[in-house]
Amino acid sequence: MNVSTNRRGLLAALAAGALGATAELRAQGAGDPPGAPRRPWPAGRPTPPLDLPAWEGGRIKLAALRGQVVVVNFWASWCEPCRTEMPSLELLAARHEADGLQVLAVNHRETDGAIRRYLAQWPITLTILRDVDGAAARDWQVRAFPTTVVIGRDGRVAFAVTGEVDWTGPTARAWITPLLRP
Repeated sequence: MNVSTNRRGLLAALAAGALGATAELRAQGAGDPPGAPRRPWPAGRPTPPLDLPAWEGGRIKLAALRGQVVVVNFWASWCEPCRTEMPSLELLAARHEADGLQVLAVNHRETDGAIRRYLAQWPITLTILRDVDGAAARDWQVRAFPTTVVIGRDGRVAFAVTGEVDWTGPTARAWITPLLRP
C-alpha cells in the first residue's frame, strides 16, 4: 500500500465522519446558521399549557388551536431584537394563515400603556397575549427574549429558537414548511 492510498483512505474516513457529525448536528438544530439557535424540545417534556388574556379581549387557549401549527413568540417592547423580528413574524402569519399557521405574540410583563405605545409606533396585527405576571414564560422556560416555540399540528413542540430570526428567510422556511404539510 502506498502513501497516496493511505492518504485517500484517511481522507475518505474523515469525510464520512464529518458527514455523519453534520447530519447529527442538523438533526439537533446545531447545524443551523449562526444567529438562529434552534434547539429541540427536551425529550419527554410535554407542551406546557397556555391560557392567557388577549390584548384585544377574550382569552386564547393553546389547546383550542390543536390541528394548527402554532408559533408562540415571547417578546417585550424594550427588547430590540424582538422589535426587529416582529415584522417577519407578521409576514409569516400572513403568508401561511390559509395553511393553518397561527402566530401568538406573548408579551412579557408589560403594562397596557407600554403595549399601547409599542403598537402606536410599530402596529402589528398578530394576536398579542398578556403574560402579566411572567408565569407563562416561566412555564415555557423562557430565559431570553425573543424566544419562539413552534408547535406542530399534533400539539407537541417541534422546536424552540432563542434570539432574533428572519421568519421569512430560507432557514426558517426550511423549519416551518414540513410542519405545514397536512
